[in-house]
Amino acid sequence: MSTTPIGVGELSGRGPLVGVLALQGAFAAHEQRLTALGAASQAVRTPDELALVDALVLPGGESTTMSMLLTTSGLFDPLKGRLADGMPVFGTCAGMILCATEVLDGRPDQRGFDLIDITVRRNGYGRQLDSFETDLDVAGLDEPFHAVFIRAPYVERVGAEVEVLARHDDVPVLVRDGSCTVAAFHPELTNDTRLHAMFIASL
Repeated sequence: MSTTPIGVGELSGRGPLVGVLALQGAFAAHEQRLTALGAASQAVRTPDELALVDALVLPGGESTTMSMLLTTSGLFDPLKGRLADGMPVFGTCAGMILCATEVLDGRPDQRGFDLIDITVRRNGYGRQLDSFETDLDVAGLDEPFHAVFIRAPYVERVGAEVEVLARHDDVPVLVRDGSCTVAAFHPELTNDTRLHAMFIASL
């Protein structure tokens, strides 16, 4: 299976700088996928580091913890502003929850970015023991993508302007609206870099 990015050449030193939110969760695996593609990446833990990047990956993890850490680090407000101004973002699992306009079963004090018009239910596919893997047909890819679901959010509603790129059992699991792409699964936990390549190619 090819992992060569579509429409992206050697990016090191001359392409966009892709940030990876590195407060909690699977950020290191995202950095590895970006490195495999030759993309320049930057761990983002502070507002100063956020100011350096052209795009951002919001990794999987624990969405309520990430929301709290975004606030205590001083990142939440500047990041919300960058996203509202159109900075491209790729959110996976918890990243999907942070980007959604409506979150069911979240904590009352949980904050998000209200970026993509979807309703998601936290841990909608069940707890850790209910994790599973499956092959998905993804719009724009010639071959199926092997997806890893771990305590994944369940998309209960998709807005009219949101493009569904992949479904599992007829439920959207990969969606996009403008500069925001979000996945219910963890593409960083396989060696297949095609979804990261699609994100980079859109920059």
